[in-house]
Amino acid sequence: MEERHDHHRRPARALAATALAALLGTAACGDPAPAASAAGRQSAPSPSASAPQKSAPQKSTPQAGETLPAPDQKIPGDPARLAAALKETSAALDAAIDAWPKTGKPPRDVELLALHQQRVYRYTARHPELAARAFARLPSGLAAEAKDNTAAIRELLSLAHPIKPSATFKVQPAPPAAELLGHFKKAERRFGVEWEVLAAVMFAETKFGRVKSDSHVGAQGPMQFMPGTWKAYGMGGDVQDPRDAVMGAANYLRASGAPRDYRRALYAYNHSRAYVNAILLHARQMKRDPRNYYAYYNWQVFVITTAGERRLTGP
Repeated sequence: MEERHDHHRRPARALAATALAALLGTAACGDPAPAASAAGRQSAPSPSASAPQKSAPQKSTPQAGETLPAPDQKIPGDPARLAAALKETSAALDAAIDAWPKTGKPPRDVELLALHQQRVYRYTARHPELAARAFARLPSGLAAEAKDNTAAIRELLSLAHPIKPSATFKVQPAPPAAELLGHFKKAERRFGVEWEVLAAVMFAETKFGRVKSDSHVGAQGPMQFMPGTWKAYGMGGDVQDPRDAVMGAANYLRASGAPRDYRRALYAYNHSRAYVNAILLHARQMKRDPRNYYAYYNWQVFVITTAGERRLTGP
């Protein structure tokens, strides 16, 4: 959880500190009226733009006796070793996701590999020179993915500041990945907002519903709606229900300019260009390879405190 400085919001869109602290800088969906315009930085292409598909490399699941990464395994500080770790982890994670039937709780190999991947990218986001040297050693497809994930995390970390170690947060298991995917795709069919964008928003806001706490200003649910916004766009649903929350978010984004202008719509959702960039980068990775949705689904909730970083969920 990283709590964020509120430099980019209008007063009515007060900081949702509790949920924000839960992730890499999350946000509350604020004003009932969509923003009229938003001038956004163009460094992160829209997920609606065409992007090369990541080819599916030939991989195999870990063999018997192979060691999975421990939850606290040290991240290499050498470019060659870091590149090798990322390449091996990503390949093993893709293979484990392919083998997972996507029903029920994720298998332990998926959880551990996804957590290690997440920790690698959190590390590269904080060490840009090392990241650049490591990524230069990767195949082009994985290098592009690594750059996007690192940039997205770095954008959100740029909005963060440590919270007190005494801060408390309610967390819970995420709904099943297949169930959430069904909600995202149903909302896409109804409102025309790409499911990858909706998934990226829930991912950034509450790590797919793992963060249960309301914000100190009253933002609620897995998509973090302010009450006034929910009343206007929630269509009478339950803000805590994942299906209703996704539908409300799609309704709000559509009213704010999506799918024609995702930057404008996402800026209405959260008045931060860094947030907009991060959402579009993560959405682009899910469009390139749907397995990235399942990888992100298994990324966990971290909190940055004045006493250091700690993880609140996961193995």
